[in-house]
Amino acid sequence: MAGWRDHAGHVLVYAEPLGRFGLYASLAIVYAWFGGMKFTDYEAQGLVPLVENSPLLSWFYALFSVRGFSTFLGFVELGIGLLIALRLANPIFSAAGGLLSAGLFVTTISFMISTPGVFVAELGPPAITVAPGQFLLKDVGLLALSFWIFVDSLKAVVRS
Repeated sequence: MAGWRDHAGHVLVYAEPLGRFGLYASLAIVYAWFGGMKFTDYEAQGLVPLVENSPLLSWFYALFSVRGFSTFLGFVELGIGLLIALRLANPIFSAAGGLLSAGLFVTTISFMISTPGVFVAELGPPAITVAPGQFLLKDVGLLALSFWIFVDSLKAVVRS
């Protein structure tokens, strides 16, 4: 009689590749959606308080207009999403996409330090506001996913 470990092993045969596909697909979808939105004035204006207060990115506004930077970022995000989706063609693409994505999320997480209004003033840290605090905090999980995609893809490249 098969034990629960045998059944779990059979489930893993299907669950692991399905889960892996879901992780890659979900991050590619996030990038497609976020990247596509960067071409709208609504999104461009929403970036202003984050970018103008960032020592890492504020200088971009000297080179580009608000819309120009948002459009540039849109192309970057769409490109990262495409690289991650190209895992289906060759894992070297998704390794690059995962690494670029991790870099982007390190940058957005840094906004938690530079953007006013992240912490609830009367409560102080660790109490954070819904926006921009919790909006930025989600990027910690997306950073971890990006790094996992980089490592998983790199392992596939090394094995091939």
